[in-house]
This record gives sequence, structure tokens and C-alpha cells, in this order.
Amino acid sequence: MNIQEEIREVAVSKNVNFLIGSGCSVGAIGTMGKYWEDAWKEKNLNEDGTEKSPTCCKNKEYCEACQKRGNELLVIDVKKVSKELVEGKLEENFVTKNYNFFISEVVNLMHRMNSRQNPKNINIFTTNYDLFIEDALDKVSKTETFVINDGARGYFKRILDSSNFNRTVSYRGPSNNYIDEIPSISLIKPHGSVNWEKTADEEIEIRAEVVDNPIVVNPDGHEPRVTFEENYFHDMLRIFQTELDKPQSVLFVIGFSFQDEHIAKMMQRALRNKELNVYVFCYSNNTEGTIRENLKCGSSNIKNLKFIRPGDIQSDGPMEKQTSGLTLGVVTNILKSGGN
Repeated sequence: MNIQEEIREVAVSKNVNFLIGSGCSVGAIGTMGKYWEDAWKEKNLNEDGTEKSPTCCKNKEYCEACQKRGNELLVIDVKKVSKELVEGKLEENFVTKNYNFFISEVVNLMHRMNSRQNPKNINIFTTNYDLFIEDALDKVSKTETFVINDGARGYFKRILDSSNFNRTVSYRGPSNNYIDEIPSISLIKPHGSVNWEKTADEEIEIRAEVVDNPIVVNPDGHEPRVTFEENYFHDMLRIFQTELDKPQSVLFVIGFSFQDEHIAKMMQRALRNKELNVYVFCYSNNTEGTIRENLKCGSSNIKNLKFIRPGDIQSDGPMEKQTSGLTLGVVTNILKSGGN
């Protein structure tokens, strides 16, 4: 069994979780480093492009002020892109198409699962603020039968409540003669979202639009402190840890390099569960080293942690290796039954 066959097998026989990072939205939204660099240029370059003297910090060694401004630029850009997405202006963007393809295949995975072995539920964890996954869920739900669970309760005013993730929905036959579990996708966003808004009652409302002052955790190196100051984010991360501690679980990591120290530490603890299998899809053949460094595992051979590089993947041609990066679309095609 090659690695692609192994991935497709565990994807329909285990408790499935995805961890989606900012790399999946590149092409519509930049990575954090881009916005820190933009902030540095904003503060340290003259109008003619020459460098001011002295500069506030060395380029690539961003000071706290550049990081803070970079975080602001990121949120501004994510809000702008998400508004365009909700308004239907990004239908032809390849990032939008990749997310649509991904969600469609996640639904197909659930249909191929045996509910007598595992619940037909897939968890998608993402640290992204954008609304690409929500947009794809909305589109796919118009043609496929599944439950979207973003943790909200309520009708007109939808309030985030982590207890709602522990929920199974079934279809009862018209004569009460059978019960069939309906596939469900749980979307968990530990770092918040541009459609989350704090209410006067100190609750988080999930809106159907981009809000002016969204509840997000800035990727400024203080994620553990900020995350644990907010009960909601603490609950989201607790769900992540709980799901990985379950027997017969699998985590597929796409577009995420574990620069978030807190999630990296949680991953280190989770790997002690020998029934957990983690597949990290590296965008390039050189990405593995960075991720290993962030996970502090060096060159150690951890049996239940596997790094998938482009060179490990056979393309659709006869025995040709995958030479492009492992984008969300490429990884989805690997998961797809038959890979076609």
C-alpha cells in the first residue's frame, strides 16, 4: 500500500480531523510574514523606496511595532477579501474553487464512512479568520445532504456555544422504521473569525456578514496568553485536544506550519496517543525542516507523525512525481477516491 492509498484508507475508517492553516488561502490572502514586511516598509522606506536611517528594526527581524501594524494590515485584508467573497465577487478565484472542491470531497468521505464503526462527523479546525470554508460549506450544502455545525445556537441571533459541537443528527424514517445518521461537518476556529462579534452580554455572535470589530487572536507570538484570556478560544482548543486524544483518530494538516507555539505544544502532547495518526502535507520538499523545528521533534522518527512532500506523491500520469506544491486542491485530489 503506497502513501496515497494509506491516506484514502484512514480517511474513511478513522475519526477524521483537519487542521487548515493560512497556506490554504494564499493567492487571495498573504501569510503573516507578508504583512509584517509590508508594515516594515511602511515605517522604514521613503517615498522613493530608499531606506530611512536609522530603521526601527532590521528587515525580517520585525520589532513589536511592525508586528502590531502587520497584524492590523492582515485583518484589514482578510475583511476586504471576505466581503468580496460573501458578495460573490471571487467565484472564479482558484482559492475559492480549491475550498469548494475540498468541502465537496469531505462530504464524499463521510458518505463512504461506516457509521457503525465511527460517527459520520468530520472536524475542521482552522486558525484562519477568513470565510472561505463557510462560503464553501454554504455552496455545497445546496446540493448535498449534511449538517453544518459551527457551534452556534439560536435562530435570528446565533451565539457561539462550544457544547453544541457534541451533537449528532439523525434522519428518522417516515414510519419511524429506521434511523440514519446524517453526516455533519464541525467547523472550529480557535483564533476567531471576521464574522464573530462580541455582544453586550459578553457573548460571541456569529453573523452572516463581515463585522467592523471582529473577535480574532492576532498571530503576534502571544497566542497562548490571548487565547486563554478568552473562554471561547480556550474551549475551541480544548475540543482540538479532546478530539486528538480519542482512539482511532487521524489528523490531516494542510497549509499549517505550527508557528503557533501553543498548538505546537498541544500537538506534541497529542502524539503520545499512539492510536492517533498525523499526516502533515508539506507545501514544498523543503517545508518539512521548518515544521519539524516548530514541533521541536528534530530528525526524530515519530511513528504516528508522517510528513508528505510533493516528491512523495504520484501525479495522475504514469509514475510521474508531483512537482508542484501541495496546495489544498492537490491534497484534496489525493483524498479523493481513485484520485481522479
